[in-house]
Amino acid sequence: MLIFEEEMVKVFGGRSWVYLAHESQLPEPNSYLSLRMGRRPLLLTRDKHGAIHGIFNRCAHRGATICRDDSGVARSFQCPYHGWTFRNTGELVGVPWPQGYGPDFDKSQFGLRKVERVKAYRGFIFGTLNGDATSLEDWLGPARDWLDYWIDRACGGEVIVRSAAFRMGYRGNWKLAYDNAGDGYHPSFSHRSLLDMASRMGEAKDMSYFGRTPDDGPMKTYSLGHGHSVIDQRPAYEGPPGSFWRNQRPQPGRERFEELIRSQYADRADALLDLCVGAQINLSIFPNLLIIGNQIQVIEPLGVDRTQLTWHATTVRGVPDEVNTMRMRTQEDFPAFGEPDDQANFEEVQRGLAVVEEEWIYMNRGLDARWQTVGEDGVVKAPVTDEMHMRGYYAEWTSQMDGEDA
Repeated sequence: MLIFEEEMVKVFGGRSWVYLAHESQLPEPNSYLSLRMGRRPLLLTRDKHGAIHGIFNRCAHRGATICRDDSGVARSFQCPYHGWTFRNTGELVGVPWPQGYGPDFDKSQFGLRKVERVKAYRGFIFGTLNGDATSLEDWLGPARDWLDYWIDRACGGEVIVRSAAFRMGYRGNWKLAYDNAGDGYHPSFSHRSLLDMASRMGEAKDMSYFGRTPDDGPMKTYSLGHGHSVIDQRPAYEGPPGSFWRNQRPQPGRERFEELIRSQYADRADALLDLCVGAQINLSIFPNLLIIGNQIQVIEPLGVDRTQLTWHATTVRGVPDEVNTMRMRTQEDFPAFGEPDDQANFEEVQRGLAVVEEEWIYMNRGLDARWQTVGEDGVVKAPVTDEMHMRGYYAEWTSQMDGEDA
């Protein structure tokens, strides 16, 4: 079996909890989303009672996808090919002219395959095809605390993921995106054009990467187990409420927006302005979920050398409309200007790795350094440039790939 195909069986279904969607994307009974779990076409549905199901978007008759829309509301799905009809929970309920299959034909045996376990953690829905997998809470482990922090920034913890997504594709392997998400070594070089542009618009806000080595800077990276990790940028922006906002890169209209918020919501202004910008963490949850700023990024492998990255902007409840408008405008910052830098590098790495005579690459930064500390919970802390993020998730990847077939 090719390594990529093996990954799709073992990592994206057999041994990991794979991120699927956010509960707010299924806002009412009988809502559905069309998505992928690895390369499996999947329908995520909310039934009439509110329960969430993952069912394969693959007719039990001839394998055609039964739903070709991205999202909507439906109690049932009828395959456009031969008309077989299924409930939104997966059961087969209608077959045209069933007598042709003989007297022993039993509809109950031809329902859509279901994702073995589907569970949400504070709105984030994960699925696994492994009925014996560890609990979702145990799978997340120490990453839960960081996810809690990100959610709890919203008033009442109510995050909404219902805006149109920003999708970008690159010609490279899916792991290159996961490599990069926890890499604090590259921004000074890969994103110099973005940082220079921001500096031309006003005072540079990214000084943590200039004037001194980030090895000695306040930003840290943490290895959280199960391939999860986080970059914590917050120490670089420590201060009273409003500090996150004041350290954000310039954006068009920013000054006018701040004037409006301060004039109308003086006592809440600093807290509201901080909500407009990112949480100052980059949280990577293996194998496919990245929390970057205020956005949710999903890694979607399409082939061994083709990957789609989908950015979901988020809004929050309990704030003035202007705050969510500015949160949406953060999509004009890194996703629009920084992500192309990264994807260009992903494609060039893919080209470089095509040189079969040179098999190994080097991710030993920090391996022998004495700058790492280990907490009682086993979480490892190091300078932001340490490459333990990559070593940690490849250890998890190796464990899953070397295990018995799921």
